[in-house]
Amino acid sequence: MRPVRLLDQSLKFKKMNNVIQFFLLAFALTFSAFGQSDTSNSNIIIYRKSLDIIPKPKEVKVLEGWNLISQGVDVQFDNESPSPDLLISVFKKSNIKVLPVYPKKVIVTQSYDLKEEGYELNVTSDTVFIKYGDVFGLKHATTTFSQLVLLNKSAHASTIHIPIVKIKDWPRFEHRGLLLDCSRHFFEKEVILKYIDLLALYKMNVLHWHLTEDQAWRIAIDKYPRLESVASKRTEFDGSEYSGIYSKEDIREIVKYATSQGIEVIPEIELPGHSQAAIAAYPHLSCTGKRVEVANDWGVFKEIYCAGNDSVFIFLEDVLTEVVDLFPSKYIHIGGDEAPKSRWEECPKCQKRIETEGLKDEHELQSYFIKRIQSFLKSKDREIIGWDEILEGGLAEGAVVQSWRGFEGGIAAAQQGNKVIMSPTSHAYLDYDLKSINLEKIYSFNPIPKELAKAYRSNIIGGECNMWTEHVPDEKTLDQKVFPRMLGIAEALWSHTTKDYTDFNRRIQSHYAILERYEVTYGEESHPFTYSTFTRNDSLFVELIPATKDLKLTYQFAHGVRDNAIEYQKPIYIDSNKSIHVQAFKNNKPYFCVLDFPLARHKAIDATVSYESECNEWYTAGGEHALVDGKLGTFDFRDGNWQGFWGNDAKVKLSFEEVQRSKEVRVNAYQYNNSWIFIPTQIELMYSKDGNSWNSFGPTIPSNVDPKKRGKFIHEFIILSNEEVEFKYLKLQVKNLGKVPEWHEAAGSDAWIFMDEIQVK
Repeated sequence: MRPVRLLDQSLKFKKMNNVIQFFLLAFALTFSAFGQSDTSNSNIIIYRKSLDIIPKPKEVKVLEGWNLISQGVDVQFDNESPSPDLLISVFKKSNIKVLPVYPKKVIVTQSYDLKEEGYELNVTSDTVFIKYGDVFGLKHATTTFSQLVLLNKSAHASTIHIPIVKIKDWPRFEHRGLLLDCSRHFFEKEVILKYIDLLALYKMNVLHWHLTEDQAWRIAIDKYPRLESVASKRTEFDGSEYSGIYSKEDIREIVKYATSQGIEVIPEIELPGHSQAAIAAYPHLSCTGKRVEVANDWGVFKEIYCAGNDSVFIFLEDVLTEVVDLFPSKYIHIGGDEAPKSRWEECPKCQKRIETEGLKDEHELQSYFIKRIQSFLKSKDREIIGWDEILEGGLAEGAVVQSWRGFEGGIAAAQQGNKVIMSPTSHAYLDYDLKSINLEKIYSFNPIPKELAKAYRSNIIGGECNMWTEHVPDEKTLDQKVFPRMLGIAEALWSHTTKDYTDFNRRIQSHYAILERYEVTYGEESHPFTYSTFTRNDSLFVELIPATKDLKLTYQFAHGVRDNAIEYQKPIYIDSNKSIHVQAFKNNKPYFCVLDFPLARHKAIDATVSYESECNEWYTAGGEHALVDGKLGTFDFRDGNWQGFWGNDAKVKLSFEEVQRSKEVRVNAYQYNNSWIFIPTQIELMYSKDGNSWNSFGPTIPSNVDPKKRGKFIHEFIILSNEEVEFKYLKLQVKNLGKVPEWHEAAGSDAWIFMDEIQVK
């Protein structure tokens, strides 16, 4: 059963607008979904006052006693408030009679002195007072009251024990959103409706719906039927077809239901990049006019809309006209990110546009493109949101900037007077695994950077957590990625209180039962452990650190039998290169999957590392010690063990306290060309005893690896000397491919080198 989707059409409404009707109906149906008859056994139940509300309210005062609702209530409204019919249905569906003879009352009033989206909830021993300022405040009040019911209603008692409490609450930020990418993987309408319920339950108010991409077009457009017949489908590597599209009827139903829950649905129609699916349907939209396929792999693609072709703007204006008709949102998100300029650089039409419009370069051409679309949408009474790349070439006046590449783009936009939505990869990307962003990290998110002057802080209107779905093929995986982490950002964007993760984590434990009732297959809060290496008397050890005290860890080496796992109690001695399997247990049940990580024992452990060329700040692997800590990289290039060098060679020097003797050095490199990561073209190693006179350790080693090879793989460079040599210094130069090759979707972009451990054998 999908919760809160059983609409009772028989209910009548009096003196209330449609939005209030829907809000109260949602409140009623919270009880219909969760308020089933209980076995009467209240005499043996010990009740705990649960005020584990998420997000945490602004002001809470708990008093002694309970409001025990067991027999019935009397619902009363003032003259300006809506009809009681829906709130009455709340109690009826919880087996609570509603008649004026009962002493228990629910009184709802409107107050214009409350802050925007604000409410007051006052529970006494015999009355529940709900006071709201606007329709959104009413929705938030009913959401808080619903959480109180769900948190305090025992499964074994017919009485609801609601704590006596006074709550006054309003949000910190006006924009509190979740981006859901339905282009890479398609999710049925029922999944979208479920997520709208969950957003509303936790006082989020925006669903940022990503509907077009290189890999698929997901919104039906009447004027361009090939967007459905061609662009909504892709042929996978195994030859199967993957498809999905939302009809206009689907979208209208979703938007209507979202509005009833106080959720604004903001569609994203990508331009000028991430548009290969549309170009596959209509090749004349590209610079070349050549036929291409809908992309069936992930990454950034060079096929983008031609900025010199007026038919592109006619197409986009036609599309956006139909989009505006479907979505009443104030905003339309137009993307603007990751648009490679190589096609524009070679296109006569684009170059003519640059000349005609007096533009400096292709970056200003993108700004021209964005501003032209913005002008059209303004004529439709809509404002645009774009990713922070729209700053390049000149920011459109009035455009809202969504900052994802850190906070810097948002800071720059705010200083220019533009509104900003913060969703940096460092804190807000739910597609990242728990090693990168766990529940505590996302809870710590603050959309307002400390370095932003107070005069500009009001331009930060809020934030979003982003759920990109390249590797999220189904609803179960989606749930595990989003929950419980979305609750962390919900509180970060709503609550005014000082951050206290210990308290938040305690409260969140009470919400797992609620998530289960919403059929959410939630994931873990954090990676179950971290590990570090250290040396003692020239021996290498690895230490496992559980994420929480209630986790037990077992381990075994890769060559061992799975049933011979050892409970971890002290650091593990590592005598050679080997992999360790680790399993975490919580309450004697497996927690997380079995995790494998490789380790290397070699002579360069703890050597001093210095850099002639710095690694990229996004991929430091923990700093200078990372290349000599004994930790090898896995097939996940974000595992914290790979150092990345972007657009430049890696030049590294190792210094040893004592003279070393060796004839073999090994270095691992990584390739995943979807993310512009390529095996280096060659590696050169020099050695020295004094740091001044250098000799070649061995011949320069070419990679001989095809940069076109797809997938994720690791290549080991082995550098051999003809004979054992003595040295106190090693100098390594790893040659970068430089630019992404012409055959690649992101041709012309800077290429990456990823390397892990420098192993001196």
